[in-house]
Amino acid sequence: MKTIQFREAIQQAMSEEMRLDESIYLMGEEVAEYNGAYKASKGMLDEFGPERVIDTPIAELGFSGIAIGSAMNGNRPIVEYMTFNFALVGIDQIINNAAKLRQMSGGQFNIPIVFRGPTASAGQLGATHSQAFESWFANCPGLKVVVPSNPYDAKGLLKSAIRDNDPVIFMESEQMYGDKGEVPEEEYTIPIGVGEVKREGNDVTIVSFGKIIKEAYKAADELEKEGISCEIIDLRTIRPMDSEMILKSVKKTNRLVILEEAWPFGNISTEITYQVQMHAFDYLDAPIIKINTADTPAPYSPVLLKEWIPNSTDVVKAVKKVLYK
Repeated sequence: MKTIQFREAIQQAMSEEMRLDESIYLMGEEVAEYNGAYKASKGMLDEFGPERVIDTPIAELGFSGIAIGSAMNGNRPIVEYMTFNFALVGIDQIINNAAKLRQMSGGQFNIPIVFRGPTASAGQLGATHSQAFESWFANCPGLKVVVPSNPYDAKGLLKSAIRDNDPVIFMESEQMYGDKGEVPEEEYTIPIGVGEVKREGNDVTIVSFGKIIKEAYKAADELEKEGISCEIIDLRTIRPMDSEMILKSVKKTNRLVILEEAWPFGNISTEITYQVQMHAFDYLDAPIIKINTADTPAPYSPVLLKEWIPNSTDVVKAVKKVLYK
């Protein structure tokens, strides 16, 4: 095992796969000459050249469409958005073409493409640069949605996403690129659609994903001092979701708290809540609590932003509520 940064895990996954398959290439704003806006493609232009590491204009609709067309012709593009907020400019191509061409062509065209980049808030970036669109993309059949929370998962899942014959939305976080973690030096992958129990416990299940799961870890440490045992599940993949892992845990703990950095209406937490009440209702000893951002655009003010985004204190309060403490 070697300790590396999240950005290095992303770079390693892309580079290793590009060495194995010449049909894979990377394109996006500043991915080449600048080594990536977050240095997640550092050194890749030098190794693979300008035909496989391609700087694009600020034109997400255009280069998303080019990537999809090239995928239809046998290539395996990786498209980097500087942030998924900018992917909204190209969302017509993602939803109406990438997600649907396999079905609409009667299976004649696979679309092996990865759309990747940062999601959700990254500090004081304002309302239009701090949005979480996981539930938007997960709502669309034909897309797979992956949101890793650490370097190990990021590398293993990105390699699987690049090898997948369907379009994958791979969502990262600007605030995690500097995070460090142990990653094997040998080859490995993590299957898409499989969550992981990051911490075993008996009193309550906490489900989360992405960078906000760190607040669940902090809360679990605090609650452990009071004798409360939390089981933490990292979804890792939003669609397909590992519902069986969640149900198994809830049947053990009988209580569920969901932590998600997203607006409260119609999000991933809502779907999890539905699945649990449908398939494990009789096991619940308390109503499910979901913790989300405030139902407003993200504020720029640091004081308001702190109140807007969920934190470990919110998780502690929710756990104690489902435990009637």
